[in-house]
Amino acid sequence: MAEQSGDCFDYIVVGAGSSGCVVAARLSEDAGTNVLLLEAGGRDEHPYLKMPLAFLKAMPDPRFNWTYMTEPEPNLDGRRLPLPRGKVMGGSSSINGMFAMRGHPGDYDQWAQMGARGWSFADVLPYFRKLEDSWRGEGTFHGKGGPVQIKPIDLDVLHHERMMETAEAAGFATSEDLCGDQAEGFARGEMTVDSRGRRVSAASAYIKPALGRRNLDVRSGVLVHRVVFEGKRCVGVEIEGPDGPQVIRARKEVILSGGAYNSPHLLMLSGVGPAAHLKEHGVAVVHDSPGVGRNLQEHPTASLEWNSREPVTFLNQLRWDRIALNALRWAVFGTGPMAYQVNSCNVVIRTRPELERPDLQIMVNPIRFDAQTWFPGIKAVQEHVFWAGLVQLHPESRGWVELKSADPREVAAVTLNILDTEGDRAQMRDAVRAARKIYGTAPMADLLRDERTPGAQVQSDDELDAYIRASCYVAQHPVGTCAMGMGEQSVVDSELRVIGVQGLRVADASIMPTVPGGNTNLPCIMVGEKAADLIKGRVLPAAELPRRREAA
Repeated sequence: MAEQSGDCFDYIVVGAGSSGCVVAARLSEDAGTNVLLLEAGGRDEHPYLKMPLAFLKAMPDPRFNWTYMTEPEPNLDGRRLPLPRGKVMGGSSSINGMFAMRGHPGDYDQWAQMGARGWSFADVLPYFRKLEDSWRGEGTFHGKGGPVQIKPIDLDVLHHERMMETAEAAGFATSEDLCGDQAEGFARGEMTVDSRGRRVSAASAYIKPALGRRNLDVRSGVLVHRVVFEGKRCVGVEIEGPDGPQVIRARKEVILSGGAYNSPHLLMLSGVGPAAHLKEHGVAVVHDSPGVGRNLQEHPTASLEWNSREPVTFLNQLRWDRIALNALRWAVFGTGPMAYQVNSCNVVIRTRPELERPDLQIMVNPIRFDAQTWFPGIKAVQEHVFWAGLVQLHPESRGWVELKSADPREVAAVTLNILDTEGDRAQMRDAVRAARKIYGTAPMADLLRDERTPGAQVQSDDELDAYIRASCYVAQHPVGTCAMGMGEQSVVDSELRVIGVQGLRVADASIMPTVPGGNTNLPCIMVGEKAADLIKGRVLPAAELPRRREAA
């Protein structure tokens, strides 16, 4: 029997990630409400979590990453894929690549069409504006003065203008703003980095400014075992205390914000999920909810690389004396290469003209995937290589999250099941061929010598399929495992309340019925903003949208 801790709060938020930090901070704006935010990971004070370019060091580091792995993937030759997830305050927003995207407006209109009332693009745009402090200023599509600072990637060694010229030569559109009235084309990337050159995470944007509030209690290093029910009403959470399990009670609601892997895992540990699966693991069923853990979606990603004709990639900036100098420049002034994401151009395009929305994102990176520091005479410089990450934006395949046991310390079993359909495999082949067309067009082609991986000899459908199966990975954008708008498979309703019980909501990427066509950090923050208003019983009015421009 778990011990009652004596603590009691109006709201308990489980998970201090991209959504949970927002929910907790916004709820605590009401001085008459007390809020507890629980995070299983640690503090977010390390310099790697502040310096934008250091995300390449932070992301694989087990001090900051839970190091989850998939089960053997059935369509990827049985490979197990790494699933980086943030193990610190701010969650994955503290270790990600900081890319600021929303996806296509049609992505959110699709949610509404599926039955998620109040989640169309017109409905969510006010929350995207609310969260932003955009370098563009306030306007129809952007906000000014919000918690999340957004700035352009305008480092002058990234060959951005060359890629924009290549777009037009290859027959693709360019866009001044993928979050504006033309959500397709080649565009300058944007990132969540502040004016001092520091990463903007959900923790730095929302929680740190709120820590002085007496009604907000933030605890890190706390593992939640399960949600506690009395009948069908959620009354608190059971945590791992110093002397065994302890229960902390919630007077009003518990909000799960553990993400697409942990929120369904916690629901199932608590008795909400597919009844037969719960019984198989000895979990008493509170509510049979067959959609919990299903509908998992991710963005499959493949890499292409080209050898450079000349030593003109970002590898030049990785000579160790330059790194030392630029680290000092970043620490003192917040400027220089260390204050940026290394991305030449954000490419969001359709591989076939008849598609309604872009199906491919290309992360254009003027550096090799395995780049290392070097110094003449001590450690040789690697060959200069250009690398492109090809992200499939709207996969058909669906995966699942399941229990391995009833032990809350044992992580969930995740099967992404990516590339399960011929449609997905065909789209990935189309992506490779589209990237080859782009990189084979001048002026970008003038910098390239030959294709390094997979190599120009890999041409047929079967050859491309084999390469993609053997090498593809994920963009770290999991969604959908506690989704709304799924009919009988819905886990939450359109107000994010868990169906079949009381006093419990989910607010994170797991509630999304489909994955947005872009990086998911800003959409998760948007979910947190809207969730807080739903809990308060108020929502911002829908935006009046201008006519959208289509890519030429």
